Amino acid sequence: MLKPQYQFRPMLASDLDAIMQIEPHIYSHPWTRGNFSDSLKSEHSAWVLEHNEKIIGYALMMMVLDEAHLLNLSITKVYQKQGLGRYLLEQMIRVAQHQKAANMFLEVRSSNISAITLYENIGFNEMAIRRGYYPAQNGREDAVLMGLAL
Repeated sequence: MLKPQYQFRPMLASDLDAIMQIEPHIYSHPWTRGNFSDSLKSEHSAWVLEHNEKIIGYALMMMVLDEAHLLNLSITKVYQKQGLGRYLLEQMIRVAQHQKAANMFLEVRSSNISAITLYENIGFNEMAIRRGYYPAQNGREDAVLMGLAL
């Protein structure tokens, strides 16, 4: 269980400055401010995880009918490997269940073994490979499409 200094709350447009300080440091091809802004304008389910009132993680999810599609789940580097990614994912699963989702889907880079392991440990299953889905340093990288029945 998380200590009281961690807070899970809805993302606000005013959080984007802090998020843009995190995103480029954890991804080779980060989301842009416009990607986050567009998600908020589209009313995607967007959440932040704070530690002592500082954003240390965030997640965005799109609902389509009874399907939740996890678009981004991120923990800043210094807070990784502490169970916070798992906590944030579990919170997003609860949000999806509250919104009556029957399934949750996500794509993850095939090279991101730690994320794939986390998703598998939660109960996600590999459904397909999306060839050349992500931009990479030298061309494109495959994505693993994963799903979880809720």
